[in-house]
Amino acid sequence: MDKLHISNEMRQLDLKNRDFYDELTSEEKKKFSTFLMIRWSSAVQVSNSPKDKLIEQYYVQNCNANLNKHFFAVSKHPKLQWLMATTVGPGVGVKTHPWIAPKKKQAGLSAKRKALVAMYPNYKDDEIDVMMQIVSDKEIKEYHKQCGEETK
Repeated sequence: MDKLHISNEMRQLDLKNRDFYDELTSEEKKKFSTFLMIRWSSAVQVSNSPKDKLIEQYYVQNCNANLNKHFFAVSKHPKLQWLMATTVGPGVGVKTHPWIAPKKKQAGLSAKRKALVAMYPNYKDDEIDVMMQIVSDKEIKEYHKQCGEETK
């Protein structure tokens, strides 16, 4: 397996292999992306047991506290970034780290969708999609009228 394959990198991270970065050749170090550590290391695939849910929370919280917080402050020190990444896992074995895509930008939203997002800021995209089908334009105008807002 390639040293720089993401599954190997996450394995090294979970095993807390602090020498991994030092073991890379100079060419591999150029290709190695410490930024991807933030995206991949924060998520783990677990079962629905309470113990596994705690591990999932642990990864997210530790990634935020140990990696996200000062990651770019040490951007000129990739080895230090790697060492920070190795602190994310609790050291309970190798986990599967799924890719979590960045949230899509909401460019070009329809007026109706913008209104629903404003009305229901805590709703997820799929919930807004459902609301788009359920709520009529007339109901949105009526809502704005009741709130004392002018509608166009």
